[in-house]
Amino acid sequence: MRSDIKYISKFLALIISLLLLAAIIGRIVPHEQQTVSSIGSYGNEVRAIQEKLKERGLFKANVTGYYGEITRNAVKAFQKQQGITQTGTAGPITLKALGISIGTVPAATEANIDLLARIISAEARGEPYVGQVAVGAVILNRIEHPSFPDTLAGVIYQNGAFTAVTDGQFNQPVSPSAYNAARDALNGWDPTNGCIYYYNPNKTSNKFIWSRQVVTVIGAHRFCI
Repeated sequence: MRSDIKYISKFLALIISLLLLAAIIGRIVPHEQQTVSSIGSYGNEVRAIQEKLKERGLFKANVTGYYGEITRNAVKAFQKQQGITQTGTAGPITLKALGISIGTVPAATEANIDLLARIISAEARGEPYVGQVAVGAVILNRIEHPSFPDTLAGVIYQNGAFTAVTDGQFNQPVSPSAYNAARDALNGWDPTNGCIYYYNPNKTSNKFIWSRQVVTVIGAHRFCI
């Protein structure tokens, strides 16, 4: 009987020790265990990680948006430089150190519909309906892209992003179709398949925008990544 009690006491002591060890480890590497991008990940966030690492001379391959061994090793090198635990995965701490943040598409509330409709009307008045939805989709895609602000208002009011905001068109009466286009975009319709830029080739000579890869053309606008 005594031996059983002794065995149970040792077992409980072991469990308590393991729990204490887990708590200590959690304090040493907070949040970084919440993996965001790691081996096998793919998308805009990975592309942004590669671009940031390339700027620092740590990523020496082509930016592909795929998180492979080359990206993992570059992340580890960056983490070593920054004094971050070298996991090779890009969790919240690593992303923050790289200057990367990503927002989520807002809900289709009346306030968001009104704001999105205002910029759609100003930027795509006279365009076919699908083209108006496409402009709204680009704005929403920017919220989820690490190179742009994380909120709807942040994207729309970003300095120099939309000429309609600076030239006063943004404050003109909103066309009725723009409200419907805003609702469709907020509800997930994206005729551009993920584009984050658009332009009218007859109205701009900007070298940067002309250098972007065109995915589709709708009305007078070219939609790009």
